Amino acid sequence: MQVSDGMNYAPQGKPNPVVGPGEFIFAAVALDHGHIYGQTNGLIEAGATLKWVYDPDRSKAEAFAEKYPQVRIADSEEQVLADPEVKLVASAAIPSDRCALGLRVMDAGKDYFTDKAPFTTLEQLESARRKVQETGRKYMVYYSERLHVESAMYAGQLVHQGAIGRVLQVVGFGPHRLNAPSRPEWFFQKEKYCGILGDIGSHQIEQFLYYAGCKDAKVLHSKVANYNHPEYPELEDFGDATLVGDNGATQYFRVDWFTPDGLSTWGDGRTLILGTDGYIEIRKYTDVAREKEGDQVYLVNQQGEYHFKVKGQVGYPFFGQLILDCLNRTENAMTQEHAFKAAELCLKAQEMAIQIQ
Repeated sequence: MQVSDGMNYAPQGKPNPVVGPGEFIFAAVALDHGHIYGQTNGLIEAGATLKWVYDPDRSKAEAFAEKYPQVRIADSEEQVLADPEVKLVASAAIPSDRCALGLRVMDAGKDYFTDKAPFTTLEQLESARRKVQETGRKYMVYYSERLHVESAMYAGQLVHQGAIGRVLQVVGFGPHRLNAPSRPEWFFQKEKYCGILGDIGSHQIEQFLYYAGCKDAKVLHSKVANYNHPEYPELEDFGDATLVGDNGATQYFRVDWFTPDGLSTWGDGRTLILGTDGYIEIRKYTDVAREKEGDQVYLVNQQGEYHFKVKGQVGYPFFGQLILDCLNRTENAMTQEHAFKAAELCLKAQEMAIQIQ
């Protein structure tokens, strides 16, 4: 697993199948972002059967097939969508192309599982909402910084068990390593990647809604900047925002592309959750200058101070829940409205952001 570059970060967990071989068949289409490997790993570990891969660039499909030799390379997207055995299509297309692909997948009678950010405009979001209503299909989103991080999942369990009382505020830090030479051209084109708040900010807003139990929220303030990369004029290398939820909980988050080369991983992602009876800190990917292993959870409440090392202990239950949701038409992994609301709020934060000069 590549830990120095977030674009190719693909966690691997322990197999925990919820279905048998051939009971849930899926395909991978559009491999523009390395997150497709994390999506695929999670589904396979939960028992899904990978049948097809397709990308217009056949070399990408061939590289994917080297990693997953059981897969068949399709000659076209249509070949995948016409296969009645395929129940779900996983994708990590260029962000501006993700919605259009999702609409085609749902029109073909299949569920859709896209990398974040799922949209680059509010118009795309509304078209997906209409298509979900029309078809009854799912438009699920890979918010990996919670769903594919054991410490983030464990913190959610603590919150829901009442370990810190009512959640009052969530503070998130999502620094990433730019590693510009390895990035594709579209990564630096704002129309295609949406902006920093719409892109990696989507992780932060999704976590806020989840940990604070909000159904809705309002963006109070947001700002973006290109502080140090004039050679990429459309890149935003810094962004932050403040939100208030419908239950009174608040959020502040910061995202940036300033991870220094001296850090052992691609970003020192952290989340602080304040409650009426305590607080939680999640150190997701490293514990700086102490130990390189991530998935560290710190809890302080009325009973005492606690440190949990949860790597390899929690797993990634989202993927099995998603498979069962697709089979049973339930919403246990994530509700459709939650996935869309996180997307809506990050797009609004991006839209209203003050540009710092």
